[in-house]
Amino acid sequence: MRFLTRSLIALFFAALSISALAYAGYTLVSAIQTRAEAPSGGPGQGGRERVFTVRALTVTPGEVTPVLAAFGEVRTRRSLELRAPVGGQVLEVAPGFEDGAEVAEGQLLFRIDPSDAESARALAASDLARAEAELRDATRALDLSAEDVAAARAQYDLRVRALERRQGLAERGVSTEAALEEAELALSSARQALVSRRQAEAQAEARRDQAQSALERQQISFAEAERRLADTRVYASFSGTLADVSIVEGGIVGTQDQLARIIDPEDLEVSVRVSTAQYLRLIDDAGRLLSAEAEVALEVAGFEITSPGQVLRASATVEQGQSGRRLFVELTAPRGFRPGDFVTVRLQEPALQDVALLPASAVNPAGNVLVINSEDRLEAVPVTVLRRQGDGVLIDASHLAGQEIVREIGPNLGAGILVRPQRETSSGEVVVETPEMVTLDPERRARLIAQVEGNTRMPEPVRARMIAQLSEEAVPASMLERLENGGGRPQSGG
Repeated sequence: MRFLTRSLIALFFAALSISALAYAGYTLVSAIQTRAEAPSGGPGQGGRERVFTVRALTVTPGEVTPVLAAFGEVRTRRSLELRAPVGGQVLEVAPGFEDGAEVAEGQLLFRIDPSDAESARALAASDLARAEAELRDATRALDLSAEDVAAARAQYDLRVRALERRQGLAERGVSTEAALEEAELALSSARQALVSRRQAEAQAEARRDQAQSALERQQISFAEAERRLADTRVYASFSGTLADVSIVEGGIVGTQDQLARIIDPEDLEVSVRVSTAQYLRLIDDAGRLLSAEAEVALEVAGFEITSPGQVLRASATVEQGQSGRRLFVELTAPRGFRPGDFVTVRLQEPALQDVALLPASAVNPAGNVLVINSEDRLEAVPVTVLRRQGDGVLIDASHLAGQEIVREIGPNLGAGILVRPQRETSSGEVVVETPEMVTLDPERRARLIAQVEGNTRMPEPVRARMIAQLSEEAVPASMLERLENGGGRPQSGG
């Protein structure tokens, strides 16, 4: 019994092996027949070279102005901090004195309680009147002292002439010695009186000068009191927009409190930071900053607000912990911009010659472009990338003038690959080429139509369209090439 069971198992495995060998042989024979029956160039023929369709564009060197893009912050070039020149209670605030309100030059903004300033002005006016009276009194005293000096001088001159007469009489022996001495004593007294009057005049003149100085000091004090009184009223020094308002009517303010700011919205600039390498491209040989044109853009809800600009100046120093250079760009048309906006600044660099702007996908990581030669094969040519402009690159194209390159380099493309170029312009528009047309004779037309009708693997809509094209007088040469290479050959075996 055990022998019979083992014999049956052996027969079963032998039959299974023979069946597997028969199926393998049948599969091999079927594959050989299918390959033999497959059309030339079909999927069963591995010797046919694969052709890739690529997007091509023609390199046209020329003059290109690179655009340097950077980010910056809008700030005002003209602003005023409003502070109370004198402390006190706020009696009046101008209507509409609030954030974002417009003010005009010379408009009254707010008024501080003037009571203390008016009292100080009244006291200064009283002191000024007293100083003026003192000056008038000193002036009159000086005038009187001058008259006393003139009288004493006249008395002295009279005594001099009297002494001269006595001396003449004494020489002729008419006058006595006593009379001569009396005349000399009288002259000495007159001289002493003149000196005393001159001293009094000097004192009066000094008093007048002191009164004049005191009057000038009081005039200064009075002017300061008037200025402090005027400072209780604060006016706008220029037209602008209010910001950071923190004043209320009836509040007590001090001289150090910032109550608001006035910003001129028409005088704005952008502070933008660029790298040192970018900064070097914006200066001339003498190191002076070029007056480059710029465009300032602010993106708002999917839209862009733009304004032309002009590079004004560069920062004189580099801030601690920072790098690069800070530039300041003036906004020519600041409509819609506000201080604090984060914007994009596009600066125009000096123009470059013999360059071309290509898509970034046209240059591979190795720095090469794929040139399509006359045989529609690719050649790797190294290029020098000068700038990167968003999704594009600027290259030195002096050695690529007029040549076609691949617009998008894929992983399957490389040197020596056969391609079918789909020509495009630099902006990506497809260049439509007129296909080559061939006129068929009746016999050839009938043979090709029968070939298409006999191809059962071809979808019905495609078969109908090809038959309609073959029925026309002229047929595209590319379609004829595909059909005659086996694309529409009838298939055997259903």
